[in-house]
Amino acid sequence: MKDVWPYVREERIALADDLETVSEEQWDAPSLCGEWTIRDVVAHIIDTANTSVPSFIRDMVRARLDFDRQNQIGVDRERSASSAQMLQRLREVVDLRKSPPAPRDSRLVEAIVHGEDVRRPLGIKRDYLTDAVVDAFKLQAKTSESFGGTKKTLAGLTLTADDADLTHGDGPAVEGPALALLLVACGRSAALDDLRGPGLATLRDRLAE
Repeated sequence: MKDVWPYVREERIALADDLETVSEEQWDAPSLCGEWTIRDVVAHIIDTANTSVPSFIRDMVRARLDFDRQNQIGVDRERSASSAQMLQRLREVVDLRKSPPAPRDSRLVEAIVHGEDVRRPLGIKRDYLTDAVVDAFKLQAKTSESFGGTKKTLAGLTLTADDADLTHGDGPAVEGPALALLLVACGRSAALDDLRGPGLATLRDRLAE
């Protein structure tokens, strides 16, 4: 995608709309993203939307160059608000085009994958733009684990989408929906059940490490 921002805006609005029906109890349910709750993921989305290069550098200094700690600083900054306040804050950032120092397509990864981190545990379905999913996957597949990608995890496997023009790698096959491939490429093992093929066992073992 030449310009990711209109799509990112669309996804932020869609997520806010979906969250309108979520109960207070559901806000504190586990997400697909590690130990974060739904509330934590939304806090991260809000904080990242407000993150510029200078503020990213400032938080990285506070985090002593630890990416996970830097992310948690941002979550802690936003998560103390009430659910209603967080939903309002999410709507307030839909038009922002700030970004930490990262590739353009990383904004697609954030919008789609964190959207699924919230939606899947809540049983909410969404159809994402295929080109956006494919571009997000390609970025993750070529990015090293030290920068949040899964280049080594996917090495030696052929991943093919059965609903998009997407094939990556060489080796035992793993096939399934492009969205599931993206989620797995972001370490979300919950999407493994949507995939099939002789390489799936290897991929499952790698994600479990």
